[in-house]
Amino acid sequence: MTTYKEINGTNIEAVSSDPANPVTGQVWYNTTTNVVKGLGQTTAGAWSTGGNLTTGRQGLAGAGSQTAALGFGGYTPPGAPGYTGKTESYNGTSWTEVADLNQIRVYLGGAGTQTAALAFGGFSYPPSTDRAETESWNGSSWTELADLNAARKEIGGNGTQTAALAYGGSPPGTTAQTESWNGSAWTEVNDLNTARTSIVGSGIQTATLAYGGANPGVVALTESWNGTSWTEVNDLNTARRDIASSIGTSNTSALAAGGYTTVNIAATEEYNGTSWAEIADISTARSTAGAGGTASAAVIFGGSTGSSTAATEEWLGAGSPLVQTFTDS
Repeated sequence: MTTYKEINGTNIEAVSSDPANPVTGQVWYNTTTNVVKGLGQTTAGAWSTGGNLTTGRQGLAGAGSQTAALGFGGYTPPGAPGYTGKTESYNGTSWTEVADLNQIRVYLGGAGTQTAALAFGGFSYPPSTDRAETESWNGSSWTELADLNAARKEIGGNGTQTAALAYGGSPPGTTAQTESWNGSAWTEVNDLNTARTSIVGSGIQTATLAYGGANPGVVALTESWNGTSWTEVNDLNTARRDIASSIGTSNTSALAAGGYTTVNIAATEEYNGTSWAEIADISTARSTAGAGGTASAAVIFGGSTGSSTAATEEWLGAGSPLVQTFTDS
């Protein structure tokens, strides 16, 4: 039988202990502590400033989580002298330089975690070369593994060190080619429905979401991979290329931060498994940034703001609703 306590003319449910799974808006009176409590609405997510990369650069790849990320490759303009294999590790506060990639490159794909990452594809100069090399990171050094079947840059990719997916990119032209990695070799699988370059994605090898890119102009297209084939789903609200990539752990939850339309943008969108919704913008408009984490806890770093930036931003999505205490007056 439910009992109540009258407070300020309102009957409040009286309980001897706080409910284990309260719902938003629920209010109760704890008879043990003589305190009135209620579950408030969640607060909106927000971006905050993290520690800068040791070297500002754009066109880099990322892997890992919000508090344990890895950034690798990229370049610092002007031109070829800035192409790099530099790798940095993030502990949630600051970046530390670790061992470089074996192959200097930019616009490469990345997957995995801070201590078990995969780098593949990209572009190097001089001479101008589209890369097919794959490298594996063990937490202290990079090891060269089997090449992609097709060398390409501006490639999308995600997954783990031993089970990854690579898709899109260029050349030749703009491609829809998709390849699956089993830890030792790449296998060609079913193509994207729409060929595009400068594409990004999130998720795992068997459940990937690929979005944005160019063909040849910027697109809002989103496709979902089920381990066998790609299916077109609802588009981004804003067409763009070179989005901060690899934020999300499935094809039903992802974050698209920044990118390029005809200018660098700060717009951020979150995917809930059905559609994209606009959320809080990143503080600094940028494209070709590295990223890691999930739709509720992400980090983006580096990229182009017109020049290469070292700035890092962290995303804290809507948190758990807070239990609020009210005064019995």
